Amino acid sequence: MKFLLVFDFDHTIIDENSDTWIVKCAPERKLPNGLRNSYQPGRWTEYMGRVFAYLGDNGVKEDEMKRTMTTIPFTTGMVDLLGFIGENKELFDCIIVSDSNTVFIDWILKAADFHEVFDEVFTNPAAFSSTGYLTVQNFHAHHCAKCPKNLCKRKVLKEFLDKQLERGVSYTQIVYIGDGGNDLCPVMFLKKNDIAMPRQGYTLEKKLSQLAQDLSPVQCSVLVWSSATDIMSYLKLLIKE
Repeated sequence: MKFLLVFDFDHTIIDENSDTWIVKCAPERKLPNGLRNSYQPGRWTEYMGRVFAYLGDNGVKEDEMKRTMTTIPFTTGMVDLLGFIGENKELFDCIIVSDSNTVFIDWILKAADFHEVFDEVFTNPAAFSSTGYLTVQNFHAHHCAKCPKNLCKRKVLKEFLDKQLERGVSYTQIVYIGDGGNDLCPVMFLKKNDIAMPRQGYTLEKKLSQLAQDLSPVQCSVLVWSSATDIMSYLKLLIKE
């Protein structure tokens, strides 16, 4: 009996968007209008590449970025929740599927000593170049019309589950915890026994309630959370059953 926990990162594990938080490192803590307005829908990763280039051009170094990123607050109750999952790793496999990047997530999890809680992190690959600039790439290519160009979370989840099955691992239940519009695609892939946990008041919750109103609800159960304590209460019930 094993459960798979799938976490989004921004506004789910942390209470902010890591990509917009890094702007605190910019001169006067803001971006020039031309750069801010250069974002095109579905091409966020390319936009962030330009943001990182701007920070590099302005002499923002790796250690300053790291100091800034590790001040991001975790969502209420999340520290306790991750501690609880860490203590029960024999019951829970735990992955992150995020539109952030490997450098930011790595810094934040390691600073709080939570990197051991997660079995795998699926996010856009990032690295510092020889000149000290942070660069980021699209996670993968896909053909899903619903998702941003760089990442279809359903594809990630499906490939992960297929790989686990090859290893002989199948899950009693998948619990998907997220907040954003790009979490809808993987949630629609979940089966009747699985559970989607959208964050209260965020895009995913709104989209799921819209689907229910249109009488085309998702197959899985939906349980809304406002603090990670709600998620922990559910997981405790799950392992008691």
